[in-house]
Amino acid sequence: MDVLQYSPQNLSEPPSLYPGYVSTVPRSPRQKLVSIPQTLTEVTGPIDFGDRVLRAPVHDMTRQGKGDPIGERIIVSGRILDDRGRPVPHTVVEVWQCNAAGRYIHKKDQHDAPLDPNFTGQGRVVTDAEGRYRFVTIKPGAYPWRNHHNAWRPAHIHFSLFGAGFATRLITQMYFPGDPLIDIDPIAGAVPADARRRMVSRFDIDTTENEWALGYVFDVVLRGRDATPMENPL
Repeated sequence: MDVLQYSPQNLSEPPSLYPGYVSTVPRSPRQKLVSIPQTLTEVTGPIDFGDRVLRAPVHDMTRQGKGDPIGERIIVSGRILDDRGRPVPHTVVEVWQCNAAGRYIHKKDQHDAPLDPNFTGQGRVVTDAEGRYRFVTIKPGAYPWRNHHNAWRPAHIHFSLFGAGFATRLITQMYFPGDPLIDIDPIAGAVPADARRRMVSRFDIDTTENEWALGYVFDVVLRGRDATPMENPL
């Protein structure tokens, strides 16, 4: 039941201190870490994320307003897998992102870009028996983030995964193929080069729907040699 637990032995993880990513300097640990064992309740409950625990699923993020959001409609789908390629069913997958202009609906985001009243940038689903998930959304825009001079974040979607309990949460980011900002982004650069490609989705013509939306596939591997890099929880 611990398939979503963070594994510090996973060499694909970014370090807690990466000076190029300025925010890690003040918040990274300065003393030796202390291991706090998790209790059985923390790693096993709640067993079932049902309607009593979660709000209603949001598969189509373009249908949350009174009209269509601005931007390029896309489909993002994939599977959640363990280190042996087996599907991980009944896992909560939550996503959040900025709009097509590169702005989040958040009071701290004061980027000089328009908000979209028809787009919240939030979605939530539960994987099926084959570990599959699917979202319809808008392709996010790049945005400045003041980490250094002329710093721009590549287009990305944040992913949050829950296992059998709240203590098993993992977070990662999905990038888009061919984005030139990935190679100069300190957050992506903190991930070892061999693992960084696992954070990039792939265009998929079979996921694409004719005359409606391009499709991208992003599979998440939870552990092992091919694990998807996750944000350091520290």
